[in-house]
Amino acid sequence: MRKESRVILALDEVRPERAFHVAEQVQDLVDAIKINWPLVLATSPDTITRLSRMAPVICDFKVADIPNTVSLIVSQAVQRGAEGVIVHGFTGSDSVKAAVEAADGRQIFVVTEMSHPGGAEYTAPAAESLAKMAVDCGAAGIIAPATRPERVAALRKIVGDLLILSPGVGAQGGSASATLEKGADYVIVGRSIYGAEDPRSAALRVVNEAKAARSD
Repeated sequence: MRKESRVILALDEVRPERAFHVAEQVQDLVDAIKINWPLVLATSPDTITRLSRMAPVICDFKVADIPNTVSLIVSQAVQRGAEGVIVHGFTGSDSVKAAVEAADGRQIFVVTEMSHPGGAEYTAPAAESLAKMAVDCGAAGIIAPATRPERVAALRKIVGDLLILSPGVGAQGGSASATLEKGADYVIVGRSIYGAEDPRSAALRVVNEAKAARSD
């Protein structure tokens, strides 16, 4: 995955024509496009392949299952062109290891703490343990909340050089600059870009904010 703008688009749009239009508008600005079940269900798994021709694709499937099922899901995603897959860690280290093995050199990201308010209830208390698991299992990185940038800083101390992807910038209230300053490698932005009348201009604003934060 390239590391230029430090911005990842969360393309949760469910109107196929609109989704691909947004992707075409910002493909050269973002470092990756993250897709979730809404878009895949509204289109087909072939969407992974189509988008991968524009930018690296991260499948945010938040896989949470027994190792065999995890392996099957991750294998299917990477065979269709996914550069990375997001999995939950609370299912245990055997499931995370199965994801890493099935990725066949692609990137596995482990959710440590979710960005919505409810994320502070159950994922936050276990976040440090989940972050350590990600390191021990050979994951490429973790997911940490841009809505609570101080948590990004705390988790950075645990994961060392692993990548940190931080969702919650924009509509959820997170700041790209604050999150990057606390140690995130990438910020994930969704509705603020794909829901904008001019997605490219909206993406440029976030990219410029991220660039300014890195130059401070």
